[in-house]
Amino acid sequence: MRVLVVSVALLLSILMFSVCNGLSTPRILERLQSSSNVSGKYLTKEEHWFNQTLDHFSPYDHRKFGQRYYEYLNEFSLPDGPIFLKICGESACNGIQNDYISVLAKKFGAAVVTPEHRYYGKSSPFKSLTTENLKFLSSKQALFDLAAFRQFYQASCGYLTCDVGNKSLNLKLNKTNVDNPWFVFGVSYAGALSAWFRLKFPHLTCGSLASSGVVLAVYNFTEFDQQVGESAGPACKTVLQEVTKLVEEKLASNGKELKSMFGATELYIDGDFLYFLADAAAIAFQYGNPDKLCTPMTEAKKAGEDLVGAYAKYVKEYYVGSYGADVKSYNQENLKRTTFNDNESGDRYHLDLCKNVFGEGVYPVVDDTNLYYGGTKIAGSKIVFTNGSQDPWRRASKQVSSPYMPSYIITCHNCGHGTDLRGCPQSPLVPEGNSKNCSSPDAVNKVRQQMIERIDLWLSQCQRAQVTSKFSVSR
Repeated sequence: MRVLVVSVALLLSILMFSVCNGLSTPRILERLQSSSNVSGKYLTKEEHWFNQTLDHFSPYDHRKFGQRYYEYLNEFSLPDGPIFLKICGESACNGIQNDYISVLAKKFGAAVVTPEHRYYGKSSPFKSLTTENLKFLSSKQALFDLAAFRQFYQASCGYLTCDVGNKSLNLKLNKTNVDNPWFVFGVSYAGALSAWFRLKFPHLTCGSLASSGVVLAVYNFTEFDQQVGESAGPACKTVLQEVTKLVEEKLASNGKELKSMFGATELYIDGDFLYFLADAAAIAFQYGNPDKLCTPMTEAKKAGEDLVGAYAKYVKEYYVGSYGADVKSYNQENLKRTTFNDNESGDRYHLDLCKNVFGEGVYPVVDDTNLYYGGTKIAGSKIVFTNGSQDPWRRASKQVSSPYMPSYIITCHNCGHGTDLRGCPQSPLVPEGNSKNCSSPDAVNKVRQQMIERIDLWLSQCQRAQVTSKFSVSR
């Protein structure tokens, strides 16, 4: 189970360049979205549509598909307030969530826009997700999607067209020749996209916030597991290691009975079952709920109770029950379904999974990804990187500041994935990303203040540059 925990990042690295993405990430994000689907948890859920280009790299393929997006203008300062582009990542995007972005929008008088990632939710170019159809799913295409959307939304006549059905902000507000300052935000994979957007399209944004931005592609992500151990603490770590050993023994002697204990008999591939158990543990640290796991497990150890039984209770009651994980989503056969729905161990397991689901020739392109984007040596500017101290994914982010790219670590007991925007815990979503439930609200608020100072500075520099440009043209 340990090896499976560390390898979650392997397939995510492939989404950065091609089609084979990780098992757990989309369903985890979908769970974050669905857990927020109540009144007050969204700034808006009103859908808008944009005709997006399918293949940005072909001069011959002119096919389009409908890309869903959302806009929130309640705090917008007309006519030249900033526009915050909040990137939705690898899951269905059902609206603009009411996290800390709403506080920032109020402070800066900003509009907030969120396009849905291609192939997710209602923004799929195809009804059938065959491997052939998935070839246009990549971070490169996604970045160009964001650039095309930005141009469409800002342009006085839409993007490359004056189609009245696709009105840009300038048309909606009857403005002409207004180029608002833009700032890009994202969490996790979307955080990486935020950083890469500033890297590849610096002329289209004043800056970016990469919250828990996983910019480094890693083939064998052992650091993920190391961080889980550090976040758990000595006592909880020891118990989880013992559970892992006991699970492996029981799986070898009576796997059917073991899977039944966890309500996972349909996961007949042992690797799928272990992946399910690994995700269940990692999610507690990733999203700021360590005590949901460690408290019952350490208490069970002290009481001399059956540790596998205690872990099974946690998995069924919290991970499946409260969190809402779906057991069947871990079944490789389920992943092989090509119909579209809008809502072994170690490295070998993941390579076999790609082959099983997508066919021959689909494999990680880790080195190519890091060569193209730079990994943690990204040569960008005006990018803020933030990470929670307990987040296992922070080991794939940029954690050391460099010129014009500050990096901040938010240190607290339950500071996980995207704490700066989501607050604590990170799931379920806390309205406005309130930091009051963080074990150290001051640590969160300090980093947020540093974020605000950078955003303010870079937006001001953009606005001054625009004024200077207009003055030079008028002369």
